[in-house]
Amino acid sequence: MFPRKQGKDPSVVYRPRDGMPAVQGMKVYTASDMEAVNGTDVRLKCTFHSSATLNPASLTVSWSFRPLGPGREESVFYYHQRAYPPVEGRFKKHAVWAGDIMGSDASIIVREVKFTYNGTFSCQVKNPPDAHGNAGEVRLRVVTSASFSELVYLVLIIGGAIGLGVILLVVTVSCRRCMKKRARQRHREVDVEVVPRKERKDPTVCHPAMAVHLYMSQTSIEVDSSDGMISTASSNDPSSSEEDERSTDEDVGGDSD
Repeated sequence: MFPRKQGKDPSVVYRPRDGMPAVQGMKVYTASDMEAVNGTDVRLKCTFHSSATLNPASLTVSWSFRPLGPGREESVFYYHQRAYPPVEGRFKKHAVWAGDIMGSDASIIVREVKFTYNGTFSCQVKNPPDAHGNAGEVRLRVVTSASFSELVYLVLIIGGAIGLGVILLVVTVSCRRCMKKRARQRHREVDVEVVPRKERKDPTVCHPAMAVHLYMSQTSIEVDSSDGMISTASSNDPSSSEEDERSTDEDVGGDSD
């Protein structure tokens, strides 16, 4: 009868070479060295990775501090289902929780750092059955002023923010000008379509109501070739011509008598 095959423990990594199990503990990651200006706040970042499923009810985070000079190690912060800031010591009212357990983040913020904070901060995370593993360490150095590299980095950030703001302002102004220009063009097109075209009047043409009819009698002017004098104009009226002929006939008749 064959023995029953047992399932593998998810918290154990089996090495293929010799088949011997190797316990996989908690892995914690922190920045090795950090620098902060005296009187400012600094975020001590700590992340972790557990092979077991995260259980907020049993997971714990412990922060401790070991001074650079002589002195004993002391507790900085503790977390288990909720934050437990220190109630005494140099970090009282200076350590604040800034992590997210389900996001594998166990970071804290140390406010208003002092020169007495020069030393090593240790971050340890336990998530049973991952109760053993490395502790992340951060060596903090408190200085009077920021180093040249940090100043350059800060200047680049501020300059980039200002440059981005200027670019956004220029783009906004350009867009507004384009919109105003298009609105004016549309307004002009509407005016051209609505206002009827005014017909041009011929200045040589008079309105019938204002026309003045001039009647001129047609007269003929005879020029005497002998002395160059202008004789009286004769009327073109037929009636006057007939009267002149009659008078001429009567004169001729009288002379014949």
